[in-house]
Parts: sequence; C-alpha cells; structure tokens
Amino acid sequence: MTTTIAPADERVPIGRLVPLALQHVLAMAAAPVSTVFLTATALRLSPAETASVLSAVLVLCGAGSLLQSLGVANVGARLPFVMLPGGAATALFIQISADHSPAVASGSVLLAAALLLAVVPLYGRIVRLFPPLVMGVTVLLIGIAMVRVAAQLITGPTGNAARASVVLAGITVAVTLTAYLFLRGVWRQSAVLIGMAAGTAVAVVSGLGAFDPAPGSGFSLPALFPYGTPRFDILAALPLLVFSLSTLAEITGQTVLNSETSGRQPDPGRDVPKVARADALMSLFAGTLGASLMVTSSENIGISRLTGVRSRFVTAAAGVLLVAVGLLSPLSRAVAGLPPAVVGGSALVVYAVIAVMGVQMLARSDLTERNHSMIAALALAVGLLPIVAPTLYDGFPGWIRTLLGSGVVAGTLAAVLLHALFAVADRPPRTGDRERRPRERRSFTTRGRPRSADRAPAPPEG
Repeated sequence: MTTTIAPADERVPIGRLVPLALQHVLAMAAAPVSTVFLTATALRLSPAETASVLSAVLVLCGAGSLLQSLGVANVGARLPFVMLPGGAATALFIQISADHSPAVASGSVLLAAALLLAVVPLYGRIVRLFPPLVMGVTVLLIGIAMVRVAAQLITGPTGNAARASVVLAGITVAVTLTAYLFLRGVWRQSAVLIGMAAGTAVAVVSGLGAFDPAPGSGFSLPALFPYGTPRFDILAALPLLVFSLSTLAEITGQTVLNSETSGRQPDPGRDVPKVARADALMSLFAGTLGASLMVTSSENIGISRLTGVRSRFVTAAAGVLLVAVGLLSPLSRAVAGLPPAVVGGSALVVYAVIAVMGVQMLARSDLTERNHSMIAALALAVGLLPIVAPTLYDGFPGWIRTLLGSGVVAGTLAAVLLHALFAVADRPPRTGDRERRPRERRSFTTRGRPRSADRAPAPPEG
C-alpha cells in the first residue's frame, strides 16, 4: 500500500534545498531591513545600535520560520511559512516610542504578545470582532500613518527637506518601480532591496548622501533590552494590544491560503492557534531585543508557486540561513550605514502597499451595502482626525489623548463598536412560541403534565 505524502511534507535533496531556501531569503529580506531602518531612523539609533536591532530581527525571522515550518508540540503549524517583523506593528511601535519612550514601546510589545498568547483559547470568539470591514479600516489607517512617518525620514527632524534628500528618495522609488516592472520571479519580489542598493550607490557616487557602516567584525549576539528595562503602561500599549487581537483574523486567512497551496486540507480550528502561539512566543523575544511584534507571513507563497516546491523543509532551511545572516556582524553593520533618504524612499513604497492592502480588505466587505459604507466612513473619519490634526485632543486628559490620539486605535475601536451596533440594530425581533401560534387549550393531570390524549401534535420541522 502506497502512502501519499502531502507536498508540504516532501523532503528535498540538499543540492536543491539550499538554492531554493536562498530564494525565499531574498524574497523576504526587504521586510526586516526596511522596518529596522525605519525604526532606527525614527528613534535616532546609532549605526551600532541599528546593527544590533537588525541582527536581532533577522535571527527572530529565522527562528520563527523554523518554528512554524517544523513545529514543536502545539506551537507552529508545520506549514511552509516564514516569519517577518509586522510592518503595521512596527508603525505602532514607532508611534508609542515617539509619544512615550522606546522602553514603553518594548513593554507594549511584551504585553501584546502575552495577550495574544492568553486569548488563543478564545480564538473563535475574538476573530468575529475583526471581519474584513474592520481589518480594512485598521490596515488602511496604519498605511496612511506610516506614509507620514516615512516622509519624515526624508524631511529630517526639522521638517524641511533638503533638495538632495528628495532627489535621492525619488531615485530609490524610481529604481524600485523599474525593478518591479521589468524583473520576474524572485528578483521582482526583491525590488525594494534593489531600490535600496541602487539608491545607496547613487548617494555615494553623486555625493547626495553618505554610506556610513558601523564598525565591527565577526559574529555578534543581539543586545538584550537595548532601550533599557521595559516599562509597562496599559493605555500606552493600547495600539499594539488591539493590533495583536486583530492579527487572529489575518492569521486565519494566511493559514487557509497556505494550507490550500501546500496541498493540505485547511483546518483553521487546529492550525490557527498553533500559528498564533508561535507568533506570540517570538514576539515575546522581540520585546526583549528591541523589535516590535513578529508575524507569520505567506509572502513566500509566490516563490513556492514559481518553483513548484511547496515543502516546509525549504522554509525551515531559509530560517537557518536567516539566523546565520543575523549573527554575521559585518553584513548587518554594513546595511546599518544606508542613507536615511534611501530608507525613506523604500519605506514610502512598503507602507503605501500596506495602505492598498487595507483598501483591498475593504473591497471584500461589499461597500455597496449601506451599513458597511457608513461604518467604514465614520471609522475612517475617527481614525484620520488625529493623523491630519495631531493637536486635536491636546486639551483633554492624558488617557483620552492616549486612546483617541492614535488614529489606528481610535479608528479600529470605532469600526468594532459600529459593526456591533449595526448588527444588533439589524437583528430581526425574536418572538416566543406563544406569539407565533394560537394558544392551545390543554387539560392537565394533577402533576401538571398534559394527558396524552389531549397533547397537540408536534409542529412540522422547518
């Protein structure tokens, strides 16, 4: 009797395993590099500190990919997943750092990861709070907020952009777009990295910017608590707490898609909690190493479709390569020297794509339906107010400024509450059986039960 092996469980010879894994690494490398440098520039980290955080994120990406691909007990779905730093989560991390401090942001990551781990048993109930309509509002607001932050990388702390910075960012975006239009396969997926490399080369040759790698050599371990001891503030952590709950909806979609692609019968009830536990566990480590929440991604599915190889052992091998690259100090220190305008140009592309993802999610929720369009409109208005008018709530108490001053949190909470309100308002009235059919005369025995002869026949089913 022949046993059929699912494509996700196929073993790949070592001669093919390494180049296939390398393709996955190249396709996903843009996300950790761009998010780390966006964070480093916003927090004004030194090149050495930037190299340490980048090293940590790459190691976390590798370890998370290994955990999701191979699985340990009830952690990790054993599917060909890779793990990345969440772009939206990074945006919220930067916002909390700016409003409070990086130490508070690190504490918020730890709180959000712990919350995700705690609510996994309630997965079925929590995920209902975040349908595509709510998720679309959240992701769109995150993208808009982050485009604003990316622009600040180009303008600098003064807000007055130098002409050279604008030109350099424009060149980076142009090269990224050109690579995306004319390249194919893994090179097309690496368009952001190609744009960053080209922008840096132009900066060095033309004098529009400087390439200043951090000193150091050999292997090095990421620094523990690079921003000092984490501080815990529930109100300050609200943006990440809400986001961590909303990721359950995204994890569900990613898991079903990956299961179908890799030839495994989708089973969200079994696999989604495993994926969520792995995300939460790696995010706990991220909070101690200066990074934001880590999220499992299906970005690599395009590579799997391109090569026809859907084995989870390929993504596990990619995880090993990422850990090795993260510990290779010269590489991370060299990347730490990229000009801020180049990073800003790349970030504009990355976070504009996040905003478009939000629009796509909203489109799946049928905005032609009157209630949906009203919910989206009001929630976006609430979420955009603190983005376009940052001083709107300055005259209110601190807890209100924390709650409503974050466009993402305000918009998401508005969408959740409005969605629930409209659902209750549209619910048809429930009436009892006595109102649905005429009252029947029954004679009772001394025990209060109807005599068998007098019992009315059961109503037909349906």
